[in-house]
Amino acid sequence: MNAPAEYLAVQRAGTPDWIRNHTELVRRIAHHLAARLPPGVDVDDLIQAGMIGLIEAGRQYRGDGGASFETFASFRIRGAMIDELRRGDWTPRSVHRKVREAADAMREIEQRHGRAASSQEVAAAVGLKPDKYQQLMDDAARGQVLSLDATVDASGEPALSPDTHQAGPATLFEQDEFRAVLAEAIASLPDRERTVMALYYQEEMNLREIGAVLGVTESRVCQIHGQALVRLRARMGTWKDTGNLPF
Repeated sequence: MNAPAEYLAVQRAGTPDWIRNHTELVRRIAHHLAARLPPGVDVDDLIQAGMIGLIEAGRQYRGDGGASFETFASFRIRGAMIDELRRGDWTPRSVHRKVREAADAMREIEQRHGRAASSQEVAAAVGLKPDKYQQLMDDAARGQVLSLDATVDASGEPALSPDTHQAGPATLFEQDEFRAVLAEAIASLPDRERTVMALYYQEEMNLREIGAVLGVTESRVCQIHGQALVRLRARMGTWKDTGNLPF
């Protein structure tokens, strides 16, 4: 990734104290995000993108929205990294299409039977063999984590935008409603999926660490994570249909 002019200008002018004091925050977020992604992702690119986010946070922070600068900057840093990753999205369109089909099939099964749909049922509904379905769930986790990460704060709770203090009443109401719906959807996940989500987003454990806790392989954890994300998409269909669902 070529260094943006904004970043180079700050480097030439000398690094302000507030940037130096939060460089470790950028590095921590970059390594945490990189641990969730394929090995081809360059952590140095994430750090550079995160530094741009930090610079933007410093310019935009007003301190009158109730959030500390570190909290505000964390959103900007993570968002800048995710934007950089999205520009080089490695997930094929065919995967995105199949994930949407799986979510639609899952929602239809759950509405019909009034219970959580099993992976076997969804695989059959979308015409995939079990091993191909599990690979799809793996791909879903690798691709969709970027979007969900952007909507979850440092404690693992559904997050408001860092621009909340600038938003109007209608936007604030919609954000509060989204938080409530997402939190309810996560709470309703099957036990193992909910556990993986909690360990991944709240405890900030990587896939290998979660596998050790659950006694399964890293690949299996990724598949469970993908299944949870697809189930969330299925259960939040209204948000998806209005274009507000971010994953």
